[in-house]
This record gives sequence, C-alpha cells and structure tokens, in this order.
Amino acid sequence: MLITQSAGKFLKRKNTINIGGEIIDFTVPVVMGILNATPDSFYDGGKIEDVKVLLSTVEKMIKDGAQILDIGAVSTRPGAEFISTKIELSRLLPAVQAIRNSFPKIPISIDTFRSWVAVRVIDEIGPIIVNDISGGSLDSKMFETIGKMRVPYILSHIQGTPKDMQENPQYNDLIKDISTYFGEKVKRLTKFGVLDIIIDPGFGFGKTINHNYELLNRLDSFKVFQLPVLAGISRKSMIWKALENTPEEALNGTTVANTLALMGGADILRVHDVKEAVEAVNIFSEIKATIK
Repeated sequence: MLITQSAGKFLKRKNTINIGGEIIDFTVPVVMGILNATPDSFYDGGKIEDVKVLLSTVEKMIKDGAQILDIGAVSTRPGAEFISTKIELSRLLPAVQAIRNSFPKIPISIDTFRSWVAVRVIDEIGPIIVNDISGGSLDSKMFETIGKMRVPYILSHIQGTPKDMQENPQYNDLIKDISTYFGEKVKRLTKFGVLDIIIDPGFGFGKTINHNYELLNRLDSFKVFQLPVLAGISRKSMIWKALENTPEEALNGTTVANTLALMGGADILRVHDVKEAVEAVNIFSEIKATIK
C-alpha cells in the first residue's frame, strides 16, 4: 500500500521556488486555492464572476490557510472547447488585478496554456507562477517565454487536449511513460533557462479512473526528479465516480485522496476547499514528525 511504501521516504530535493525574489518553501506542504473565473468549470463555474464575491472568496481562502492562489479563465474540464485569447484575458486580467490590489502579498498562479496570456499578466501585476495544463504542447513558445520572464512553471502531464483527452486514454506503462515525458520536458525547460519547475502528473488529464488511482498509489515515483510535486485531485471524477456521488458531495473523498497524496510526497495540494486541505497537511505533518 502507498502509506507503507512512502511513509519513510522523504528524499532531499529542491524545496523552494522563487517568485520575483519571494521564496516559497515546501519543507511543509502548501495549499493552493482554486479560483475559476469561468462560467463552465466542472465544480465552481460562474461562482466568482462578481469582483466582490471573488475578493470575499479570496479573503476566506487566505484566512483558511491558502499560501498560493491559482486563477484560471479557461475551462479545462473533459470535452471543453477552447475560448479565444481575448476572452481569456477579459476574464483573467480583472481578477488578478483585483486580487493583487487587495491582497498584495499572496502569491498568484495563473492557469493558462498560452504564453501571450502569461506575458500580459506578468506585465500587469509582476511575477507569478504559470500553471500550464498542456506541458507546453499547446503553445510552442511557452517554454521560451517562461525562461525569458524568469517565473516558476508548473509542468503538467496530459494526453491529448481537454476536448479529447478522455477518449480512450492508453499507456504502455503509466508511470514510465509519464516519467519519460517529464524527463524530456524538464530538459527542454532547463535549456531555456527555467529555474523553478513544479511537476504535476495531471490527475484526470488523459487518464482513466484506474490510471488516476495508480498515479496516486505511486506518486512517490516522481521524487526521482527532485522537484516539487503538485497534486490536483480536488472533487474530480476519480473521486465522485468511485463513491457514486457528485462533485458537490466529494469533499470527504477529496480529503482522503489529498492525505494519500501527501503520504506519496506531494508538496502542493491544489484544492477548492482550503480549510480541509490545510487540516490534512497539519495531520500529515504530525505523522511525519514522528519518523526518525
């Protein structure tokens, strides 16, 4: 079982990232709060289109312990159609500007696969993290842009695109295939001068439910890269389908899955429900403190 395999394996690796001179330390795992500035995301679409509601949500997330906020303006749920860059920016820029003005110290990540969107946001509010669900596959200039802008990059694994990624995803060897993908992409990013890389195995992005649970059970396999690992499992179908409920009913299952991800070496939990994730981190930290 995952806990038996992983509980004693806390390998030394890169435990920080630098965002414009501000250091985020992952010695203790951190929680990233999800903010979807979209009308059609699978769980919370359309809930924060009003700026007052957005800022109220951010305030609660920070109070509950979020250390990073991840803001997206394009739905990447299975089957989602892409919107134009213009529409993405019209949703994203007002949101990040409002957050930066009201909460200047909170680190911001933007969920985008477009290098031009990253450039515009960085020009407007300064250094941020770029969270690219496509791993650079949807924009050939993304890696070069990240290198030039000197910002941290979340390198995600995906098979296909959001529109078709769940149409019969297949692997020869799931962990080996994803590890090969990361090895090649990290090498390319390094050549472009990207200094701060976080890897995300991409739960739900071109994977069956069985693939997702194999990933969760073997998350510690990616420690070989000695880079921070992000787990984005929150309320995804791998949870609510297994429990035969709905995304709205999947909080308890999410907390269990997040705890298992922490035991597997996750450094960042990307979640809708910050308070519960922070509590999972706290309990995990108590367990980790007993390991000699």
